[in-house]
Amino acid sequence: MERTRESIAKKVTWIGFAVNSFLTLAKILAGIFGKSSAMLADGVHSLSDFVTDLVVIFFIGVSSKGKDNDHDYGHGKFETFATLIISIMLVAVGLGIFIGGGMKIYKSLFVGEIIDKPSIIALIAAFISIVSKEWLFRYTDKVGKEIKSDAVIANAWHHRSDAFSSIGTLIGIGGAIFLGEKWRILDPIASIIVSVFIVIAGIKLFIPAVKELLEASLPDDVENHITDIILSTEGVKGMHNLKTRKNGSYYIVDVHIKVDPGITIVAGHDISTDVENRLREHFGKGLQSSIHIEPYKASI
Repeated sequence: MERTRESIAKKVTWIGFAVNSFLTLAKILAGIFGKSSAMLADGVHSLSDFVTDLVVIFFIGVSSKGKDNDHDYGHGKFETFATLIISIMLVAVGLGIFIGGGMKIYKSLFVGEIIDKPSIIALIAAFISIVSKEWLFRYTDKVGKEIKSDAVIANAWHHRSDAFSSIGTLIGIGGAIFLGEKWRILDPIASIIVSVFIVIAGIKLFIPAVKELLEASLPDDVENHITDIILSTEGVKGMHNLKTRKNGSYYIVDVHIKVDPGITIVAGHDISTDVENRLREHFGKGLQSSIHIEPYKASI
């Protein structure tokens, strides 16, 4: 099952890599021959997707490995680390676009620099990029959710950030071609707006990745669900000391359960096994649990 998950993740990432290769070359050529600095910048932006695709391919392979002498809980955190890297790249790319757009506006308004008029080939390249990257986002996001891979989902949002960037480029190029010289400033204005959305997307991926790496507990609703499952298991009289965390796409649960002190050790072990099996039914077979058995003492 884990090998299948790894294969699916690598397949969708390699498809993205192939599309990115084509788009990057097409954008750069369209920027050069179409005399569009915006399209050329968009092509450079696409180069960052090469890095993120390679990061995902590498870390998905590592995270799919089981536990070993150095990693008792497996290698799931490597996938989280990949998500963190991608989120940082998203923020960096967004800030880069923001600064670049701001500089163009400044030079146009205060320095008198005239933005070159692009040709129709740049407009066509921007449209193709939007359609291709939006399709790639939807496909990658769907697969990422199916295999529950945060890294693949993060990479999907990087694809969408490229689509957003191309939308800004399309607006700027379209305005420059059809509305005249004074409207060429639409390009940097649109790029600044788009950059804000890219940075927000990066931050939304960054925060949960950091929390997981810092061993943050699972959300309250998930812990409440875990508690309900444990307490509803036959033979469990009570529980306490619940500890939870996330390891890649899997949950780790440590808990003390209370059972009738009069039953045998074997019976107590069977109850803990039932708890573990029920948790895995709800949260996946990759869930790791440590269940400590204690004698139940009724309060007087």
